[in-house]
Amino acid sequence: MTLDNPFKLEKLKILAFEERTTRDGDFNNPVGTFEAMFYPETLKWSYQIEYGEGQGVGSGDQAAPFSHNRPSDLNIKLLLDGTGVHEMGILQLGTQKSVRERIDEFLGLTYEINGNTHEPNYLLVLWGEFSYTCRLSTVDVTCTAFDKDGKVLRAELNVTLVSDVEPELRARLENRSSPDLTHTRVVKMGDTLPLLAKEIYGNSAHYLFVAEQNRLDDFRNLTPGQALVFPPLPK
Repeated sequence: MTLDNPFKLEKLKILAFEERTTRDGDFNNPVGTFEAMFYPETLKWSYQIEYGEGQGVGSGDQAAPFSHNRPSDLNIKLLLDGTGVHEMGILQLGTQKSVRERIDEFLGLTYEINGNTHEPNYLLVLWGEFSYTCRLSTVDVTCTAFDKDGKVLRAELNVTLVSDVEPELRARLENRSSPDLTHTRVVKMGDTLPLLAKEIYGNSAHYLFVAEQNRLDDFRNLTPGQALVFPPLPK
């Protein structure tokens, strides 16, 4: 017998992968998943443009020639609670992980070196319609409550993630030879290529062009979290 709550919102999840998830990558086989205990109050993005330095001799003014766009950063604050106040009724009868175990689980998936690849895992953050392919940049762990034996009862994780897009996709996104804007979309549940083409171009008939540009073998089966590029239409 299950006690599913039809009004329960899906919690934020961080999926870990040994390899970078490509446009046709398999999002169904992560090496591990971390599920947040509570919904994050905020999701904060940071964007930064890098400029070169250029200043004429004897001039007080300095030019700011464009260099490149830095990958975006995402900041999430996660709360871990071991007091049991977030659980009610029969849910308290189950064995719950301690705060220390949850911290170790998070660090094991996002921070520690994977023995097979000799580098930290690639990550995919999922929450409702939101998805973000990334890797861990920093995490600050702050313990805020303890029991009389020194056991951690509550902790906050201040997590900064850096966007990680495969080089080929990033190169297409930064196509400077095109005078028009190139769009990108992250596939959500229920998206179809014709609907996305209609949203971007105003005409669903361009879906075959999008499939060709993204080298999709099967445009009918899009994967949630998959990044697609919508370049300018040929003239």
